[in-house]
Amino acid sequence: MFERSFLPFLRSQCCEGLRDPIDQCSAHTVSSAVSLCFPSQSVDVSYDYEMLPNRRPKFLAQTAAHVSGAAYYYQKSDVHSPPWADKKMFGVCIHPKLGGWFAIRALLVFKDVRAGADLQQKDPPDCVRSQEERIELLERFNFRWQDWSYRDMVPTEERYSDQQREYFRTPPGQRGELLRHWGFLTDTDSEKQSSTNKQG
Repeated sequence: MFERSFLPFLRSQCCEGLRDPIDQCSAHTVSSAVSLCFPSQSVDVSYDYEMLPNRRPKFLAQTAAHVSGAAYYYQKSDVHSPPWADKKMFGVCIHPKLGGWFAIRALLVFKDVRAGADLQQKDPPDCVRSQEERIELLERFNFRWQDWSYRDMVPTEERYSDQQREYFRTPPGQRGELLRHWGFLTDTDSEKQSSTNKQG
């Protein structure tokens, strides 16, 4: 997504006033694809950054990925006799080919599609099978998420590039400066980007 969509989006768009360039790129890319591929369909699109009035997410991205069969959402309940007692442990999606090297940016609901009784829900691929690996995955994600090692719990076909890693490791309030350094923003745009990231 980063090199194939995000960087070309930055090159073709005026970045001035963008609250979050990744969010804007996702919205632009998804809405363009829906218009091009499903022009006669009624499609309800929700984005991972959208919030309800009560400040809760508009949809639970990892749960949606699991229910749709796209990626398995590993949670504390997937571990028999979890070693963490009553400690809160956040879950994480792992994909059999991408590991944890992906993001769920949008949910598309096709309003006019009707399914027959023979439609069966597809289970997500369970690629972290052993209890030991599940414990390790959840501990990496909850206790060492910043080293990104949880993303490599399974062999992967693709990983984030060095440039993409640099972007996402940079605190949101400093990403405008990084984009300026890369030549995508002017000094003025970078200041506006930093101030809007700090507010969001």
